[in-house]
Amino acid sequence: MNLLRKIPFPFAILYGFITSIRNFLFDKGILKSYSFDIPIIAVGNLSVGGTGKTPQIEYLIRLLSPKYKVATLSRGYKRQSEGFVLAEAILNAEILGDEPFQFYSKFKNIQVAVDADRKNGIEQLLSRTDKPEIILLDDAFQHRKVKAGFYILLTTYGDLYSDDFMLPTGNLRESKSGAKRADVIIVTKCPANLSLEEQDKIKTKLKLASNQELYFSFIDYDEFIYSEDKSMKVSEIKNVDKLLLTGIAKPNPFFAYLQSENDEKLVYPDHHHFTENDIKNIENKSQNKIIITTEKDFVRLKGRIQKEQLFYLPIQSSFLSESENFDKTITNYVGTSTRNR
Repeated sequence: MNLLRKIPFPFAILYGFITSIRNFLFDKGILKSYSFDIPIIAVGNLSVGGTGKTPQIEYLIRLLSPKYKVATLSRGYKRQSEGFVLAEAILNAEILGDEPFQFYSKFKNIQVAVDADRKNGIEQLLSRTDKPEIILLDDAFQHRKVKAGFYILLTTYGDLYSDDFMLPTGNLRESKSGAKRADVIIVTKCPANLSLEEQDKIKTKLKLASNQELYFSFIDYDEFIYSEDKSMKVSEIKNVDKLLLTGIAKPNPFFAYLQSENDEKLVYPDHHHFTENDIKNIENKSQNKIIITTEKDFVRLKGRIQKEQLFYLPIQSSFLSESENFDKTITNYVGTSTRNR
């Protein structure tokens, strides 16, 4: 924790007190939470940004959509629209937000919606003739107005919530005690060779309740990069001069996977809205080199840069072990919840 972030420490104490009071009021039923007669899985985190929510939501989509009608509901961070919006062909990343538009682009057999008011968003989805059988709430761990049936809490390896502190001194949105609401905790972005001994140390740090399950996952990078109409092996372009471009919270692993000595890098803030000046700068920097970006940035840049030049690198969330147990936990919840409706 650097010195500048220690200065506002009193504000962090105040912020922690306010969020604790809010959680207490929800826990005691003084502030009302709404439940719905449908399996609802909330994926979120205690800290701000960069824990891997998008690949985890995609993992759940792949797991559940072959058997159930699945919908995702997100806030649609930094979108240029308001209220409830259901994804359809005429929309784009600016209207939906980059992550929901990514879901819509990749998974044609699901419904994708955005609404800052998750209660209203769920009600809108359930009012449809073709209503979903499962709703995945993206980044909704602190959205206490809706009571999900199942909570998945993500925390990043090397930046565990147990080692963190409240904003603005640390990165926590709420107290560490909020972790007790989770049914499953996943330590994300682990080294693929993380030892069992270190996993046990992390488990001890997190102090799980007896009813909670713990899993460890890593970011699995694709062996290919993709443009709108073709693909190339990463091994074939590793030593080719290229421009690497990101607008995500923690881009270093992306660069480490792709970068060679002569590559240019451009780093923008998370969920960055690319202006015309940004596009000109990207074109000047690339000088006809191929441009490789993240999947989330690709949906915002597609159509604004020559398609022959623009590529993206897909990622997936993969478990170090016990993926079958995780899948079984999720499918058991969904199956039991569906039978009991």
